[in-house]
Amino acid sequence: MRVLAKTRQVSRRNFLQASSVTVFGTVAIGSGGMLLDPKGAWAMDLQSLQPRTMATLIQMARDIYPHDRLTDATYAKAVSGYDDQSATDPKTKHLVESGVAMLNERAQSAYHADYVDIGWEEQRVTILQGVDTTPFFTTIRAGLVTSLYNQHDIWQKFGYEGASADKGGYIHRGFNDIDWLGTTATATPTAAQGAKS
Repeated sequence: MRVLAKTRQVSRRNFLQASSVTVFGTVAIGSGGMLLDPKGAWAMDLQSLQPRTMATLIQMARDIYPHDRLTDATYAKAVSGYDDQSATDPKTKHLVESGVAMLNERAQSAYHADYVDIGWEEQRVTILQGVDTTPFFTTIRAGLVTSLYNQHDIWQKFGYEGASADKGGYIHRGFNDIDWLGTTATATPTAAQGAKS
């Protein structure tokens, strides 16, 4: 006779409630605040945007351009410019704050939680797909192309060696490196090439 240990049945709702954690800690300081990494690896001083707004932007950046090998600090650096710009430009602040409010409204309606508190990436992406034509989304997405991928310290993680102009260009630094093509492909002409010669 086989004896099985009694296991406790856990519903999806109980699992989500038990596993939900605050992604970022926040400390309010004056008009801005401070965003704290839960592991204590980094912190971000904020000038204008609320810590919860910045945490939402970081999660949004990760959902738009997901890279498991990049840390939250990299994404925080990528969106930090919106806090700087919001301190001097009321239009930017309004765009960001109202955009985050819109995300949270949609998240609350669909999943009864703010955007940053939704634990499933697929659900957050569904919310983003619903706002992908808004000025808020297009502004954030377009800005991330440069603010995320122009960070020199992450280039090596993607196998990019960086600019070569200051080293004389690519002509003597890998321009003709096609070892992945194989020697037989370059040595044997195709039928079309043979007909031309």
